[in-house]
Amino acid sequence: MNLDRLRSALNPGVRLREVFGWAMYDFANSGYSTVVITAVFAAYFVGGVADGADWATLAWTSGLSVSYLIVMLTMPGLGAWADRVAGKKRLLMWVTAGCVISTAALALVGPGQVALGLCILVLSNTFFSYGESLTASFLPELAKPEAMGRVSGWGWALGYIGGMLTLGICLAYVLAAQARGESGSQFVPVTMLITAAVYGGAAWFTFALLREHSPARPEVPIRSVTQSLQHLRQTLREALPYRDFTQLLACAVAYQGGVAVAITLAAIYAEQVIGFQPQETMVLIFVLNIAAFVGALIFGHVQDRVGHKLALSLTLLGWVATCFIAALSTDKATFWWAAGIAGFCMGSSQSAGRAMAGLMVPAHRLGEFFGLWTFAIRLASILGPLTYGLITWLSDGNQRLAIGSTSLLFVLGLVLLMPVNVERGRLAAQSNP
Repeated sequence: MNLDRLRSALNPGVRLREVFGWAMYDFANSGYSTVVITAVFAAYFVGGVADGADWATLAWTSGLSVSYLIVMLTMPGLGAWADRVAGKKRLLMWVTAGCVISTAALALVGPGQVALGLCILVLSNTFFSYGESLTASFLPELAKPEAMGRVSGWGWALGYIGGMLTLGICLAYVLAAQARGESGSQFVPVTMLITAAVYGGAAWFTFALLREHSPARPEVPIRSVTQSLQHLRQTLREALPYRDFTQLLACAVAYQGGVAVAITLAAIYAEQVIGFQPQETMVLIFVLNIAAFVGALIFGHVQDRVGHKLALSLTLLGWVATCFIAALSTDKATFWWAAGIAGFCMGSSQSAGRAMAGLMVPAHRLGEFFGLWTFAIRLASILGPLTYGLITWLSDGNQRLAIGSTSLLFVLGLVLLMPVNVERGRLAAQSNP
């Protein structure tokens, strides 16, 4: 691909190196989600910090849910402040520093220190989620409307690379530490320091290359939490005539809740139920990320050929199969099949859903309607893992029942997807003033 074609995707005045800096933030923060939330600290918290107690999984999912709830309630106000003073980059720098410092602070959490671990987890994941939202807000400034998907994909691809690189460095250290006879309480803290260092180091490219393009907008009102919720309710009410879009929103809450379970609980299930060792879990998540990368890449072309609705339906069926295989797995080899299918479906389902939403959003209300989409995804990130944790706790630690029950979220997603008519939704978005 030549440079002229790359530049043609960008808004006037935007340089390629600036887009590289923006995409490097996905590279930077993916290590946090991969190592802390999915592969290493999640399993260490449940098995090491909480000593495998029946309530440990519920405690982990509750901590994540609290952080997502904080972001849902406060991000609109923070975003409005950033727009008002042209301070998105400045705010991004502060929340990045907060996430890097709190990620490093996870190294202080040892066996039995559940309260400390949860407090630092909530803090670090809140800062991480703020960073995700802020970096996404730069995309319309950088890319032309018809090329946003393409430019977003550059960041997505770098994100997978960054996550796998950070996990690979951590895996190399863990293998060396285990060869020296060290336990999880000795080597997990070092992986937190590695993750924090990669996050901070890679984000430096973002802050060195990315510019603030939007001017200050003093007319933008700063809304309180209550006002933000009222505005969200009003936007949802105004979105109701776009029935296919709102139906897809409901579908997304269901199936993205199941995807959130896979992201936040895969390592916990692998170690607590199947018997994976920490280094095996890290290899598992590494391969899962490769499968997700391939799934997103392949299905990006498939959905254009067979249609977005059929493509999403196929991935949801794949997720149902994943849950059943995982629930029935009695050995590592069988569970590897579940992980491979999950990885492939993870990238493709997220890509297909977002593409469908983009077709049914009116052009003059992109920000508001995608705000609803983001709210739906955040809500799913609370409901899915929290339900899993509650089922595990109420069933005395039966995670097989919990993962089997997660299949119902994908079945519900399929049921809610059936009435969606993509062409009707697209025409509604084009015709409504």
